Amino acid sequence: MSKGLGNIMKQAQMMQQKMGRMQEELAERQIEVTAGGGMVTAVVNGRQQLVSLKIEKSVVDPEDVEMLQDLVVVAVNEAVKKSQDMVQSEMGKITGGFNIPGLF
Repeated sequence: MSKGLGNIMKQAQMMQQKMGRMQEELAERQIEVTAGGGMVTAVVNGRQQLVSLKIEKSVVDPEDVEMLQDLVVVAVNEAVKKSQDMVQSEMGKITGGFNIPGLF
């Protein structure tokens, strides 16, 4: 194995270690999104897992369940999207913007 290839392998291992640490750190971060003027709040972590969901009492109307369902879907989907964007952005700092399939 040439010296150049050995350096590339070492750099790849270092990048992998940095990415592992970053993934752990990002898993602890949380994104909070509201819908309906703050009537529904969704919190998602860096693993795109729903951590909490808050629904104001005033938006709970048995005659209009569909509106509440829509607000929940909007809040959760937007929180997941923002979480994904956060992960892409932070990982891009490590990879220099180079998208490595299957890593994140």
